[in-house]
Amino acid sequence: MDILGPFPIAKGQCKFVLVAVDYFTKWIEAEPLATITANNVQKFLWKSIVTRFRIPYAIVTDNGLQFVDHKFKKFLQDLGIKHRFTSVEHPQANGQAEAATKVILSELKKHL
Repeated sequence: MDILGPFPIAKGQCKFVLVAVDYFTKWIEAEPLATITANNVQKFLWKSIVTRFRIPYAIVTDNGLQFVDHKFKKFLQDLGIKHRFTSVEHPQANGQAEAATKVILSELKKHL
């Protein structure tokens, strides 16, 4: 999972995009967000991933505050989802999300 932005404020006060990529299928899920909070990330994970595709074995994120939040950690623990972090010095370790980010940014530039 990765977060893009901030962008110029769009409809609904959204200025960030939360991106998740399935490592096996390369399927991309993305959702615009007005604010980056652990609660918003949790809602996205539940609505866009768990209820549609089942509980993932693990997620990979950077060390952003929204991902290290106590409530978010508890949410993952309760569902049995392993949480893997990328190194601060090596964000390429989350390569699938980084690649999806490039695709999304490329498409956004065409429409902005």
